[in-house]
Amino acid sequence: MVFFKVSAALNGVENERINEDAHQRHERAWEIADKICEFDLKTPSDTYCFVARNAGIGRGGRGEIVCGIIAASADDAEKAADAFLKAVAEDASEPKMSEITLGHLRELLGAASRNGFIESQDDALERFGLDSIGRGRFGGVEYDESIIDGNIRKEELYKISEKLLCGETLGPELDRIYSGSDASNTFGHPVHYFIEADDRDVRDKLTSCLLGALYDRKRLKSRRCSFVDFRPGQNFSRALYDAFYKSCDGGAVVVRYHAGDDSEDEEYADSETETVASLCETMLKYRNRVLTVFCLPRAREKTKKTFFEDLPSVCTVTVKEDLADKKRSERYLRVLCMEHGIRSDKKLLDSVVSEKSYYPDELKRIFDEWYNIKMKTVVFPQYRDIEVCRREAVKKAPAGNAYEELKGLIGLSEAKALIDKALKYYKLQKIFKDRGIALDRPSMHMVFTGNPGTAKTTVARLFARIMKENGVLSKGHLVEVGRGDLVGKFVGWTAPTVKEKFKAAMGGVLFIDEAYSLVEGRDGLFGDEAINTIVQEMENRREDLVVIFAGYPREMENFINRNPGLRSRIAFHVPFADYSAGELCEIAKIIGRSKGVEFTDEAASKLSVIFEAARQQTGFGNGRYARNVVELSKMNQASRLADTDPDLINEKTLKLIEEADVEVPLLRGQAEKCGIGFAV
Repeated sequence: MVFFKVSAALNGVENERINEDAHQRHERAWEIADKICEFDLKTPSDTYCFVARNAGIGRGGRGEIVCGIIAASADDAEKAADAFLKAVAEDASEPKMSEITLGHLRELLGAASRNGFIESQDDALERFGLDSIGRGRFGGVEYDESIIDGNIRKEELYKISEKLLCGETLGPELDRIYSGSDASNTFGHPVHYFIEADDRDVRDKLTSCLLGALYDRKRLKSRRCSFVDFRPGQNFSRALYDAFYKSCDGGAVVVRYHAGDDSEDEEYADSETETVASLCETMLKYRNRVLTVFCLPRAREKTKKTFFEDLPSVCTVTVKEDLADKKRSERYLRVLCMEHGIRSDKKLLDSVVSEKSYYPDELKRIFDEWYNIKMKTVVFPQYRDIEVCRREAVKKAPAGNAYEELKGLIGLSEAKALIDKALKYYKLQKIFKDRGIALDRPSMHMVFTGNPGTAKTTVARLFARIMKENGVLSKGHLVEVGRGDLVGKFVGWTAPTVKEKFKAAMGGVLFIDEAYSLVEGRDGLFGDEAINTIVQEMENRREDLVVIFAGYPREMENFINRNPGLRSRIAFHVPFADYSAGELCEIAKIIGRSKGVEFTDEAASKLSVIFEAARQQTGFGNGRYARNVVELSKMNQASRLADTDPDLINEKTLKLIEEADVEVPLLRGQAEKCGIGFAV
């Protein structure tokens, strides 16, 4: 299915048309509407032509007619355009045709409806099954479109593949595409594609290069390309996805699949399997009519295997980035310098070493860091003081006991690194302000994602103190709230309640736990009111307040995606991973020491086995579970000592937790105690 815009000059229409009164315009609209209906009755059902505009000043002071066409192919559209112009505007000349996106087609249909040339744009969309595909969205899926560059030359495509450092895989596929004759008399897709790259810009350029070659060789009948984004476990309407694919007949669909890390847990893998199966089912149905390009992050072998299992009869070609050695990396960096109009230097080229190979996105990061410094110190030396200021902020160690406490927490390496990065960023902004350098107010808000018991609240409390001790926040206190603290019971109560909590948190951190619960339940409208007020308050109070949203990873992702205004105001996403068995042992020992007890070596070994088994269970509570183990062990120790001869009890025995004292506490939902292999 293709969509075209056709514009032509109206030789007999002069400037006086703009002086028509309303009655004359209506009469002309009715006349054109009658001609459209008459033409439509004589036209095949898979083709539809309409007039969008037929007035005003066009080329050279003449009037202009603008039409839209829906057809099965470009050839059908071209034939229909010629006949349609003769039917509705005999004096039309110099027609120009251009393929357009569905979004542009909707705009033309809207203009036709407003001008009275067609009765309703919805009728035309429904006729071709396009009514369910909204503006950039359908059935819970966001999409966008582009038009493939039909004028790109073969030689230029090869240069692009080398420039992107993808010549090892894209080059041979370009050879295959350009070998033999073109496909003007046949239609089908011998192969579909996987593109692997972490950098979205690289993925988009690779896709453009690949589709440009395929269109040039007539392997694609439409220049329209549609992009859709999916994540594992995403809910979407299969029926509407099918309708979307059908609308892309003759063109290409690029599925940008945001796969997680291959080390994700089993639950994540199950949700991914279901999503991939649904995507592949639709792709297989239209594989001879629609080209599909699956875009994945780099090195997602488990995800690719899942796709391959659902595409057993489909031949695919993988295009991915090359690993560049030092010589090739230096050449790539020089090209980036040429594109930015700046000369490379020894410091930049020495950033890549002989012992390592680099992907393009790694080289871009190296270049961007060098380029930013170069711009502020050499190209525009008047900003040298700002660069020196930045270095001072980064080098200066954060002050205060809270920072030392954060660093002393067990595990949480990724969370610590991101919070350290955030702190440096906030401090830098404050130094800029103190130096009188005007900058936009920075957003300091964050999202903490992780399972229960991963120390999210503890870290938030320490973070508030760290910000106070380093002069970023004025008070450094933590105000912890949940849905019940923000959503009012009656209409009109929610907004004032939210504002009151923000007021209480000024100068510190507002910690919103299980934030997604705001939009769950039957009174979801009150939750939406709460979110809208939160977004407003986040913007108004960003100078001396940090909002931290916390909750489970998947639910938080859905929650943030629900409100674009919310996502745009969040500066940092901080993940809290589950603790390992070894880390839980260390936590248990620390909790024990705080309670005046220590574990024997045998007891510590039993702890390790218990924690390893517990990590596999539903309802496992991480640090909370470790605390429960210690509490239960202390109670068991007390029972054991109560039955012991008092003369045998001394200070040492009172402090020791023995192997027999360590017991497995019940996990949430368990009916009875599990011994995990130990005698009871």
